[in-house]
Amino acid sequence: MDMGLRGKVALVSAASKGLGKAAALALAREGVNVAICARNEAALAATEQEIRQATGVDVLAVTADVTKPEDIASFVSTAAAHFGRIDILVTNAGGPPSGTFDMFSDADWQAAFNLTLLSVVRLIRATLPHLRKAGGGRIVNIASASVKQPIEGLLFSNSLRPGIIGLAKTLSFELAKDNILINNVAPGYHDTDRIKELDAARAAREGRPVADVAGDNVRSIPLGRRGDPAELAALIVFLCSRHAGFMTGVTIQVDGGANRGIM
Repeated sequence: MDMGLRGKVALVSAASKGLGKAAALALAREGVNVAICARNEAALAATEQEIRQATGVDVLAVTADVTKPEDIASFVSTAAAHFGRIDILVTNAGGPPSGTFDMFSDADWQAAFNLTLLSVVRLIRATLPHLRKAGGGRIVNIASASVKQPIEGLLFSNSLRPGIIGLAKTLSFELAKDNILINNVAPGYHDTDRIKELDAARAAREGRPVADVAGDNVRSIPLGRRGDPAELAALIVFLCSRHAGFMTGVTIQVDGGANRGIM
């Protein structure tokens, strides 16, 4: 299926590994030139080289921390100057710490807010002028299955990621006139370093082996396995494609059937 994406330009944040990397690679395989950012310069450089070698597209890597507004501004402006246009934005960020309510201070809440919600606001704000200049575009936010069903131990994610969904729904009305479509993906347990870190943190809190905690998570998924990041990335590619031209303001979970809700 021709996605109609060849030659377009996408920005993907937090893309040195995990779901962000999978999204950048999947878009690149469709002929999209990609700008990626992350805090870890060495990991980012390795991902840049891997995507370039695998796909042959133009890849730009910019070291950036999405909790810092100046880094976001630099990432977007550097990409726009390099490619001359921006057509797609995929927002992503490292997950906030896991834990329970009594563990966290005001400073912890502020840091989680900056990482989880405000980074998305800033990335969209910085990118919108370029999407408008291009005559339209796509925004896809990588959120979490916690926006559909709260996850035990993920206080910050349960509290803050729904704000991304509200933001996107509001913007879907405001940006329709500009031919800019905005949607969200809500991943469940995928085979990423983030999930392994969460398993380890829960195991430490509960005094249990990590393997037992990981097994609990897999047993909660009707399909009986964790997701491959490439499976989420395929949905992101579709939402960026011409075939999703009548979809905006929606949130789609990719969780192996773990969510028990009807909608």
